[in-house]
Amino acid sequence: MVPTNALERAGRMEEEGVALLDLGAESTRPGAVPVDPREEWRRLQPVIVSLRARTKLPLSVDTRHFEVAQHALEAGADLVNDVSCAADAELLNAVGQAKAGYVLVHSRGKPQNMVHLANYADVVAEVKQELTAGLKRALAAGIEAERIAIDPGIGFAKTPEQNWVLLGRLAELQDLGRPILVGVSRKRLLRELGNDSELELLSAGTGAMLAAYQGGARIFRVHDVGPVRAAFQAFQKATNQLQSKS
Repeated sequence: MVPTNALERAGRMEEEGVALLDLGAESTRPGAVPVDPREEWRRLQPVIVSLRARTKLPLSVDTRHFEVAQHALEAGADLVNDVSCAADAELLNAVGQAKAGYVLVHSRGKPQNMVHLANYADVVAEVKQELTAGLKRALAAGIEAERIAIDPGIGFAKTPEQNWVLLGRLAELQDLGRPILVGVSRKRLLRELGNDSELELLSAGTGAMLAAYQGGARIFRVHDVGPVRAAFQAFQKATNQLQSKS
């Protein structure tokens, strides 16, 4: 049975100008209950197969399990969004063999214990160091550098204050030489500023994304494609005008 809600949501996002669709069937937020890979794939399969038949947009699969990544790539997914920070050698090999794209997301541990692993002397330096190690593992597995993007993992094994420090110093990750992806949409760090309504979360998230853009991020994982895209278009238009006069 194909989940019609997921397909309708994907269709709306495509109409609003999304560049790729990121699909996931296991929550990886801190404290989340793990999902068996067989159940994860059972949830994902009808969505991926149906979307692959109806859209040319790249399909990204958000998973930390080798079995799910392999099945998804065989079903037509274009990239794997790996929240394990390149911890699974089999997953990396599957991506490398498929010549697929790969998002290296910084994290520590697993969703059920990552909240206890947010111990950093310098969060930016250590995230950068751990992303560097993950990048080396990905390259060694045959994933070509031009197919890799990096994600500092906002909300994964980090306190709210550490998340804001990362966003403020995001430019330091540009030394890794890969495109930077940031996902802050509707995350807890925004709620902890006192934002409760959908409008407040959208506004706060867009503000954080614009700050990340100034720090070098060029790929954004969002829920509200249309409003965020409009904000970025206005921001870029104004920025281009300012630069043309300088």
